[in-house]
Amino acid sequence: MFSRLSEKLQGVLRNLRGYGKLTEKNIADALREVRLALLEADVNYQVARDFIERTKQRALGQEVLASVTPGQQMVKIVHDELVRLMAGESAPAPLNVNGTWLVCGLHGSGKTTSCGKLAKWLTKQGKRPLLVAADVYRPAAINQLETLGRQLGLPVYAARGERDVAAIGRRAQDFARAQGADVLLLDTAGRLHVDEELVQELVRLRDAVNPTEILLVVDGATGQEAVNIAKHFDDALGLTGVLLTKLDGDARGGAALSLRAVTGKPIRFIGVGEKLDDLELFHAERMAGRILGMGDVVGFVEKAQAALDAKQAEEMSRKLADQSFDLEDFRQQLQQMKKLGPLENLLGMLPGMDKMPELGAGEAELRRVEAIINSMTPQERRHPEILNARRRERIARGSGTTVADVNHLLKQFNTMKKMMKEMSRWQRTLARRGGLPGLPRGLGTGR
Repeated sequence: MFSRLSEKLQGVLRNLRGYGKLTEKNIADALREVRLALLEADVNYQVARDFIERTKQRALGQEVLASVTPGQQMVKIVHDELVRLMAGESAPAPLNVNGTWLVCGLHGSGKTTSCGKLAKWLTKQGKRPLLVAADVYRPAAINQLETLGRQLGLPVYAARGERDVAAIGRRAQDFARAQGADVLLLDTAGRLHVDEELVQELVRLRDAVNPTEILLVVDGATGQEAVNIAKHFDDALGLTGVLLTKLDGDARGGAALSLRAVTGKPIRFIGVGEKLDDLELFHAERMAGRILGMGDVVGFVEKAQAALDAKQAEEMSRKLADQSFDLEDFRQQLQQMKKLGPLENLLGMLPGMDKMPELGAGEAELRRVEAIINSMTPQERRHPEILNARRRERIARGSGTTVADVNHLLKQFNTMKKMMKEMSRWQRTLARRGGLPGLPRGLGTGR
């Protein structure tokens, strides 16, 4: 996410950390590099210029604190200005998670998939969404929406043959009341470019259904052009927010950094993958942290809480404590990790982990480990001690790996179990002695 922009900004700020004192010259030199990085990311020219000017004024007028280096202080200034750029001067009105949401955008921006993601997100908020096929030109859009509805177990309203989008919207609202749905998601038609026919059709639909939210879906990789698209739609419809898609790729980031400043409209959601769970509420402060390599620990915890089974985690902790943890449990742990998404995205949310060169190798290693464990029988996973040479050769053939790979995994697993056993013994010893010497009772014993 924003990898090129992030790499360049972090490089500039890393160089500043080497200075014992910031002068007007080295601030100017650094900000010249920052400005080039923003323009290469396709940030709006005026937005980039204003950003540099505000950052420069703050940096030159800042009293350097004794407890931090000048470079660290500059990182803080850039972070704060990025937050201001993406969030605006005041907080947007909260999302209205009831009523009708009109979802619009150009063809190919990901509107239909985004409707499915929004439906999944609303379901997690305790809502009962209804998906509405309001694209009267593309039959595949109706089929795609119905497929998403089946995957989510949600109703879909589709009036095949009807060409009047306003009539579809009104009938869908009646259908929603009959179904007990409390949020309508209208998937509308797109075009390859903004044209008057598309705009007027959406205006008629808006006037017919009186939506509580009008969300524009924009491909985040389109850069500054996304801002022009947003301005066109906002002038016609009065957008309440933007959903940026495809930010899991090597997006330049210009759209995210320019949209709020140019249009005044908040970014509500970001799409970070292809799965229906790959949708996040947009938080300017967290995004600024990711761009500058400071991570997003809060987002990491939220993702983990949403994806992981608390009851299963508790059972796993018990097994680790009583030494009954086996390869079947290890496989379950790997499957739980996969729910969190790609390893690169996951570790990128932790401070300092986004540029680790071995991330790609780590992802491949996890897949290799899972393939080896999946090639074992249930008995072998529960009792790895029975894995003799013949069994290991069979597992290697079945998983497309080597016997050395199988041996390496088993060695790692046995080492982990020994460490857990020593830790458990150490904790019991501490508990008998009342904790670490010199520490209050209970500290370090888990009590």
